[in-house]
Amino acid sequence: MPATVTASVETAERPEKRERRKEARPGELLAAALDLFVEKGFAATRAEEVAQRAGVSKGTLFLYFPSKEELFKAVVREHIAGTIKDAFGELQTFPGTSSELVHFMMHQWWERYGNTKASGISKLMMSEAGNFPELAEFYQQEVIIPGHQLIQKVIERGMASGEFRKVDVEYAVFSVLAPIMFLIMWKHSMSGCCPSGEKIEPLRYLSVQADIVAHGLRNITS
Repeated sequence: MPATVTASVETAERPEKRERRKEARPGELLAAALDLFVEKGFAATRAEEVAQRAGVSKGTLFLYFPSKEELFKAVVREHIAGTIKDAFGELQTFPGTSSELVHFMMHQWWERYGNTKASGISKLMMSEAGNFPELAEFYQQEVIIPGHQLIQKVIERGMASGEFRKVDVEYAVFSVLAPIMFLIMWKHSMSGCCPSGEKIEPLRYLSVQADIVAHGLRNITS
């Protein structure tokens, strides 16, 4: 191939490659940040490390995320808040009983969040929220409040149909949250210090817990 043609082809290809790389960078940065936040915690993670793991410069990182705090917020929105929003939509169209919805919700939580690296963010917040009140408030608004509202709607759905008895919905939420949070702590903190024979099978565990919760809520007079 003539040199002029070769040069033209290479020139035509380069912008496309650069464009693909530019579009890929936010996702790569979020993935690198998630890895490091879960591995090291928020305070110990440095912006330089995130950029290095993503294969870009620190300056490039700050083009997309002006601070480490904003990077953390983007990670939460990408990996947690979006999952909760999707669940609200599924709640509206779920065809089964509310007891079945409790099972479905807890199992989907595991598949989409608990069984992913992102679940380590919950442990991070338990450990570091007191040191970073702005991030704690952000997490409260983006994750905790919507998560509680989702569970409340499931319980209220059952009460409205007569399947569930009348309960204090605000506090009944914690009956669903407690086994979920225990599973997160087991996965990220406790499993490594327990005897090898003491293993938890997550889906089996969640099936038992969902059955206990649904049975406790059930209206036995209906």
